[in-house]
Order: sequence, then C-alpha cells, then structure tokens
Amino acid sequence: MKKFPNLKNPFHLAATLGGIGMIPIAPGTFGSVAAWLIFVYLSHFISIINMIILTILFCILSIWICNQASKDLENKDHKSIVIDELVGMWIALLPVLFVANSQFERTIYALAALVFFRLFDIIKPFPISYFDKNYKNGFGIVIDDVISGLIAIIPSYIILILLSLI
Repeated sequence: MKKFPNLKNPFHLAATLGGIGMIPIAPGTFGSVAAWLIFVYLSHFISIINMIILTILFCILSIWICNQASKDLENKDHKSIVIDELVGMWIALLPVLFVANSQFERTIYALAALVFFRLFDIIKPFPISYFDKNYKNGFGIVIDDVISGLIAIIPSYIILILLSLI
C-alpha cells in the first residue's frame, strides 16, 4: 500500500484540507475549526443562496474526493480525511444565516454548532452510527458528517432560543 496521505496526490491534498488532517492530535476537530473559519469568512462575502449552493457542491465533490482518496485504504474513513468535517460543519452552520439577528446571536449559534457537530461526530449516536458502520466508501465517509451536521442544528437552535428568553 502506498503512503497515505501523500500530499502530492491532489485527492489526498483535498481530502486532508491541505494537510490539516495530518495534525496528529484531533485532526477532525482541527478540520472542523478550519471549516468553521472558512464558512464565517465566506458568509461575509457570499449571498445566502450561494452559500447553500456551495455547501451542496462541496458535499457532492467531497463524496467523490473521499472515494478517490480512500480507494487503496483498508480503513476507508482514515483519520486524516477531514473534508467530510467541512461539509458537516457547513451544514450545521447554514441556519445561522437565517435565524441569528445580531453578531452576538451569530457567534453563540456558530460556537454551539461547532461543539454539537464535534460531539455528534465523535460519539456517533443512531442514525449516524448506522451509516458509519454500513457504508464504506466516499458516500459513507461524508454522510455520517452530513447527519451529524443536521442533528447539531437542533441543540444549537435551542440554545439560541433559550438565550433570547433571558
């Protein structure tokens, strides 16, 4: 088996978000924080509809990249592959563009989304665990993060609502 990841391979470079996935401790968390920062930056310059389109495109592209990057790996969801964190994190963050009315609310929601996304991605409750265990390809690598992002929306939004009551 060839060395993984090999950053000279464009699929490996993309799958590791430019090498972020090679950080030896908590590469998924570092990938999520990088995705969080990229989303926050882009959301200041791109319309809401374009952020949604970009997220969907990244989801599709990430499945293909993960499939290509992991095809020679025994463990398809290698810890260095963190492009799936980008997709899941962006999904968890998309509602902030609709529900937050102030910078404070945006910050609270975005931080909550980061924490809950990582929590669900790490502990993998059902249905996340089902997809993680049963799909060993690019789709499987990405879909558990998509579901983690979708589930993270719920407690993040609840925190936002509770803070508005104070």
